[in-house]
Amino acid sequence: MQQPRHRIRGQRRPLALAGATALVIATMASASSTLPVASRASAGPVATPRGTGLAPCRIPTAMGVQMSEGVPTPPGYARSTGRIRALNLMVDFPDAEAKEPAADRLAEFFPQTSDWFRTSSYGRLTYTPEAPVKDWLRMPLPFSEYGIERGSPYEPGYRKMVKDLVTVADPKVDFSEYDLVNVLVTPNAGPSALDTVLSVTFSGNDDAPSADGVPLANTSFVYSRQDDGSGSYAETGYRVLPHENGHVFGLPDLYTMEGGGSVGHWDIMSEDWGANNDLLGWHKWKLGWLDNDQVSCAAMPGTSEHVLEPLATTGGPKLVFVPVSAQSGYAVEVRTADGNDEAVCRPGVLIYKVSSDVDTGQGPVAVEDSTEDSGGCTRRPNVHTELSDAPFEPGETFTDRADGIRISVLEKNPDGDYRVRVTRP
Repeated sequence: MQQPRHRIRGQRRPLALAGATALVIATMASASSTLPVASRASAGPVATPRGTGLAPCRIPTAMGVQMSEGVPTPPGYARSTGRIRALNLMVDFPDAEAKEPAADRLAEFFPQTSDWFRTSSYGRLTYTPEAPVKDWLRMPLPFSEYGIERGSPYEPGYRKMVKDLVTVADPKVDFSEYDLVNVLVTPNAGPSALDTVLSVTFSGNDDAPSADGVPLANTSFVYSRQDDGSGSYAETGYRVLPHENGHVFGLPDLYTMEGGGSVGHWDIMSEDWGANNDLLGWHKWKLGWLDNDQVSCAAMPGTSEHVLEPLATTGGPKLVFVPVSAQSGYAVEVRTADGNDEAVCRPGVLIYKVSSDVDTGQGPVAVEDSTEDSGGCTRRPNVHTELSDAPFEPGETFTDRADGIRISVLEKNPDGDYRVRVTRP
């Protein structure tokens, strides 16, 4: 077992621009050959058939990276296509007794989370939430005695909590029937999310406590409420759960210690507070929600032109990838205010660099800003303002002088498609 390394994000401030919340734990984020991979299929495309021309663009998972942006996702994570069964357990404590019905806590996240995944995956992921225990499960120890703190890995306190949870729930639950587990903690346990975000996911874990013969290898814990006081919580507060479950499917954190400044509100793995947002096209391909024929690989020297349809629409070409090295490249896609992307205030062509050798929480994705230092085009709470107008419009070009890459937006067609040109040495 590798020694766990903490992934802790900076202090959250009320109405902060900082993004989402999950604290991904080292050994839980690392795939292991000891996992029973036959029952846990890899998320996303396992292989690219020969003849597709995509091989140079499938930058591989980097060795030594806890949760890599490489393709394919290693074994051990939950399936990201088809029907998955999500076990939901509502938990409280002797020193933090729930003040509301357990059904109300469950309703904070469902059916919204299922709807979000259905929209984002174009119907390829059927997320089925189940709650076989309808009431709160009372833990045997006070919350304060478990020692749950920000960034706490699967150390003795957390391990004790999980084992106690299994003891309390196991008589009523067959854990082997489910693909992932959500532990929805009573919001009055621990500090407010405005002070410290405790929500955490253990994913791809080869050393998790077991129940009913299976390891709890993909488990998300949600604490407190991400309520910034803006009045948007009822509509958007659930989004912490699809973010946490993104880790269960093998996606890294895209925020950094400084907040959401690398990707902003262009992916829920970056910012999950405030207005709704979707996943990047790279993540959709990685999860198997985009087919290989919806992706173009601009790997050859010279100039190539590509037509892209908005990412929010079903079908059609969605992603161009321009490899720069064996472990990095630029992704190009069209983002509009449709589907899960309600906060888009400047539609256009989004360009971002993906690096498979950069770890979760350290900036594995970086969005290129077409309007640097503009101040952005939105003032919605908890949407990273500066990157809100990052997309490129017709007539604009992104240039990477160091690698000789030019990506130009040529035109927007009447039907909403964009034509782009890629030039490379």
